[in-house]
Amino acid sequence: MDSPSRRRLLFVITKSNWGGAQRYVYDLATALPKDEFEVQVAFGQPGRLAEELKHAGIRTYPITALQRDVSIIADLKSFFELWRLFRTERPDIVHLNSSKAAGLGALAARIARVPRIIFTAHGWPFEEKRNPVSRICIYLLSWVTALLSHTVIVVSDYDLRIGQKMLGVGHKMVRIYNGIAVHAPLASGEKIRAAFPPGVRITGTIGELTRNKNQIALVEQAKDDPSLYVAIVGEGEERARLEAKIKEYGLEGRVKLFGFLTAPEVLKGFDVFALPSLKEGLPYVLLEAKAAGIPIVANRVGGVGEILDAKDMSEFSLEHMIEQTTTLYR
Repeated sequence: MDSPSRRRLLFVITKSNWGGAQRYVYDLATALPKDEFEVQVAFGQPGRLAEELKHAGIRTYPITALQRDVSIIADLKSFFELWRLFRTERPDIVHLNSSKAAGLGALAARIARVPRIIFTAHGWPFEEKRNPVSRICIYLLSWVTALLSHTVIVVSDYDLRIGQKMLGVGHKMVRIYNGIAVHAPLASGEKIRAAFPPGVRITGTIGELTRNKNQIALVEQAKDDPSLYVAIVGEGEERARLEAKIKEYGLEGRVKLFGFLTAPEVLKGFDVFALPSLKEGLPYVLLEAKAAGIPIVANRVGGVGEILDAKDMSEFSLEHMIEQTTTLYR
């Protein structure tokens, strides 16, 4: 039987695939003190996060209409699903993640009179390269989400500076770095090495295959540099485009797509870790590459520079992230 003294904490996230925001939710949901918090997670689209949470014994709620793309009908359905969930479950804290879930969830939570609403911005979405009208609309939606929330967590000093300039909500911003198990063991990386000729220098990258992650830049670089061998780890909407370009340029022997694999499985297979992203919050994979001591080439976007310049990884430890966030919940 649940202890009446435990606080009910409900995480909300749009997609249940496995990216940085999903890992963040999983780490918090499974590591928080069980004698203090009763944890639940609501998500839109099924995926690995939902499976992992189920294995960990965390109660989950699918929000069937919740999706990343804009759809007035689906968004209205999602809003009412979230509102009903908040009214039924009566959480003490709602912790919102990803832009769509956060915007709908913050409004639904306010109307449902949830006592505490926390929003984590995993990199401000209006920082993405879009047309000016879209960026203004997304900025306003982010501002409204922050306005409706009681606290906004940002994952880098870069995002903190942006958030503090937002009218009337800057005082709500709290910077808490993403955290990893700094001394986690790594596998041999043999799966990567075995796919390339012996002795070649392998440049590797890990991440969801999206335009923001910009893996296409590595394909273009390989086209112009015959000595470059590239391992691209991840799945996503850009896979077909990447495959087409690799075939068009005749790079099948030097640029390979490995699908979804975790960083500990593959990092030792890389001689250089590359992060060509156009937009980032505070990428977990870069933290892991830095902790593993692998040479890094990266675009200094979002919090990337803070990782590259860090002399001490303790501030990016999982324990530190859990401790700071738990204090915020209390």
